[in-house]
Amino acid sequence: MNLTSNTILITGGGAGIGLALARQLAERGNRVIICGRSEAALLQAQAQVPDLLIRVCDITDQASRQAMVNWLSSEHPQLNMLINNAGIQHRRLFSDADALADLELEVATNFTAPVRLIGELLPLLKQQPSATIINVTSALAYAPIADLPVYCATKAAMHSFTLTLRHQLKATAVRVVELAPPIVDTGLGGNERSAGTAGQQMMTPQDFASEALVQLASGQDEVLVGLAAGARKMGEGLFARMNP
Repeated sequence: MNLTSNTILITGGGAGIGLALARQLAERGNRVIICGRSEAALLQAQAQVPDLLIRVCDITDQASRQAMVNWLSSEHPQLNMLINNAGIQHRRLFSDADALADLELEVATNFTAPVRLIGELLPLLKQQPSATIINVTSALAYAPIADLPVYCATKAAMHSFTLTLRHQLKATAVRVVELAPPIVDTGLGGNERSAGTAGQQMMTPQDFASEALVQLASGQDEVLVGLAAGARKMGEGLFARMNP
């Protein structure tokens, strides 16, 4: 995969692995656009990486998302790469009274909004000589953690969707890639580690981005970084070990 001279949109690009990917892709000579809900976070990211372009967008809101799609079509018609990175994670114990708090937002952010964004941007991506959709899933798509039931389920859904979308678009110039991170040291989950991952070593966002880009450049359809490769291979066989 060519990782230079692209026009790239990264959702949730203001922090964490999204920003790490944005930084390294910008350094490779790409035009990188990051979007997110927080203008302050986007401006802070841009201060760190001045070459970044920013767009405030709540991808779960149809009007906000459509306004961004219209803006991209008008201002950045060369867009040829979409990285669906935005995600949120909540610990949910169904023995607690607040087990369903923000349920719809978690499902929308992690699954339905990226699916809609793909559908809305696909006509533009198909206009390019070649284009790529990269869906960020998780090692937890294959081996779930019990106290993150909805997060793991949405990532498993995105894994399944990515497989079928790749099949549907195989005769087009649009490639579909799954990018599965391991446990990365970000603010995901409000900086509170799940009990099932407490004993696992975390990767830095910078190291994750570096390894992910090496694998992306090699043209793999599934980019499995760190322990994500083992989780993909063993799947639910890891469940008892990860959920004592």
